[in-house]
Amino acid sequence: MFDLIRAYKKYDPATQSHAEIFFLYPGVKAIFFHRIARGLYRCRIPFIPRAIAEFSRFITGIDIHPGAKIGKNLIIDHGMGVVIGQTAEIGDNCLIFHGVTLGGVDFNPVKRHPTLGNNVVIGAGAKILGNIKIGDHSRIGANSVVIKEVPPYSTATGIPAKIVGHTGVKPGEELKHDKIDSENCD
Repeated sequence: MFDLIRAYKKYDPATQSHAEIFFLYPGVKAIFFHRIARGLYRCRIPFIPRAIAEFSRFITGIDIHPGAKIGKNLIIDHGMGVVIGQTAEIGDNCLIFHGVTLGGVDFNPVKRHPTLGNNVVIGAGAKILGNIKIGDHSRIGANSVVIKEVPPYSTATGIPAKIVGHTGVKPGEELKHDKIDSENCD
């Protein structure tokens, strides 16, 4: 939990203290409750994990199913309206903005939610649907609807989302026009 608070502090320069992050940031609370619910869910304890998830959703506005697998240092910025489905998997050091849905498109009891790699950024309002993979260091634009896999180091935007950049550099690093792979740009 302390690593998560440090990750928020590094991400958000507007924070005044670690206590502010712990007590006032809904994403931190949602992850805290999810860790408890997930532990009970993995022990096959009925009802209680879902009750914890429901309580967490009530106080944070973030709906995370206890079955979802979440890596280290997931930052949920603002958080209201985020939905993370039962079979979703999220890698380490990802950033999700408000209104994001990691949803399913199948009612069968199979892996039906997306898998995010490490260091993925998902813009506000984006919908990532189905058993697809979003590659490491990729970005999904705000309000995009992603229904196909996104390769590593890519940027996808639109409805339905299309790959608009494949830079080979990590998000946050300076982009150089000569490094952009024009074959993957629309």
